[in-house]
Amino acid sequence: MRTKKYPWLKQRLPSGTEHENVKDLLNSLRLHTVCQEAQCPNLWECFSKKTATFMIMGSRCTRNCGFCAVSQGPSGPPDPNEPDRVAEAVHNLRLNYAVITSVTRDDFPDGGASLFARTVKAIRRKTPDVRIEVLIPDFQGSKNALKAVVDSRPDVLNHNVETVPRLYDTVRPGAVYRRSIDLLKQAKTCDPNIITKSGIMLGLGESLKEINETLLDLLGTGCKLLTLGQYLQPSAAHLPVARYVPPEEFDRRREAALEMGFTEVASGPFVRSSYQAQKLYGAVSI
Repeated sequence: MRTKKYPWLKQRLPSGTEHENVKDLLNSLRLHTVCQEAQCPNLWECFSKKTATFMIMGSRCTRNCGFCAVSQGPSGPPDPNEPDRVAEAVHNLRLNYAVITSVTRDDFPDGGASLFARTVKAIRRKTPDVRIEVLIPDFQGSKNALKAVVDSRPDVLNHNVETVPRLYDTVRPGAVYRRSIDLLKQAKTCDPNIITKSGIMLGLGESLKEINETLLDLLGTGCKLLTLGQYLQPSAAHLPVARYVPPEEFDRRREAALEMGFTEVASGPFVRSSYQAQKLYGAVSI
């Protein structure tokens, strides 16, 4: 990743011991985080603030998206004790807002929906007052799988469309744009009061017109929370960056999205799906 010409892509690492403390806790509980597995640029910042995005169902994905650093391939059966270990981590970190995501497991009959539901319930038993956001895969369009997650009563249901429809075959092979849009719409059918959220990466070759059309599709599902971030190439084997978007353009995209009708938008080069998640939730929970 050649970013020397783009000073806004440099970060100052936080100091202190909390980063290592969080890593030690996760290791002791044998838990994965998307922060580590997906090479999130905010890992140091988030761990230093004693927070993380937990990734359930293993560390290997059954899909092979062109943008994602998570390893691909078989990962074995689900761990029946994982939900309780996630709940223990949430309790030990004293989180008041927890984000749970997963690899995509097309090899599971329900895509792992029951594991999401069990994890939400386990967290609630251990820490009743915590707010929970789930960042879910598409469950191959299964309405029953989606309903199982919604029925577990997360506070926010997040599903990323990631990019514009034209780029799906390259960026998200195995995914279907309309299926993702329909999932967000169906979530509101399962529970009209659930808060839904989605995110898009910029810098993959999308046009402004395509971005706006995608945002209108998301608004049409009832989605009110949005994240916009810069795609950064994890390795030479992944898709190249088509364009590095300057911070001021991210600011303009945020203002435009708010004017279109989103309640809150996190937009910036280092913004990722769970970045400032609690702040975004606060905008719609008042």
